[in-house]
Amino acid sequence: MADVALRPARRLPLPGEAAPARALPGDLAIWLFIFAELLVFGVLFAAYAVARRAHVEAFDASQALLDRRLGLLNTMLLISSSFAVARAVQAVRADRARACAHWLFGAVLLGCVFLLIKGMEFRRDADAGMTLSSGLFEMFYLCLGLFHFLHVVMGLVILAVVAWKSLHGHYDGRSHAGVETGASYWHMVDLVWILLFMLVYVLH
Repeated sequence: MADVALRPARRLPLPGEAAPARALPGDLAIWLFIFAELLVFGVLFAAYAVARRAHVEAFDASQALLDRRLGLLNTMLLISSSFAVARAVQAVRADRARACAHWLFGAVLLGCVFLLIKGMEFRRDADAGMTLSSGLFEMFYLCLGLFHFLHVVMGLVILAVVAWKSLHGHYDGRSHAGVETGASYWHMVDLVWILLFMLVYVLH
């Protein structure tokens, strides 16, 4: 109680006064990393769009061989995992660290299912003779897919570590930057997949 009394009260902005700027959640370093990764993916997406415009028929023919149902299923899995991560952040901000850990472990499970399905899809593509040298579409599809796959693996490792730490009391309502950092990275992974799915699987 004494600690609460000593804490300065949060001042509300006066009429016409701008509200104070809100800091980005998590560590600044992860945001610099996220922006760098988004830049790399952006360059790859732009190169794909340019190549597709120059070889529309070839890209359409190769694109038709992809299983859009698996792509859609993986999209739903990652969106669901991002929802679980968002709930984890809400939970830890409310000082419910165990609930945060449970939501994060749920997100990790969904992410692992994503990797399993994507791995099966890569195996199916390989059995069909798809390689990096098969054509321009195949090169972009495999490079983008594998690059994103590695990001998912990294994101799952981060979420698993954060979940374990949350379960063992390393975070609470006042100190949870690690949770927000992991969540920010995972939302980036989800966003990139949605763009990849729309560009590679859906767009004709």
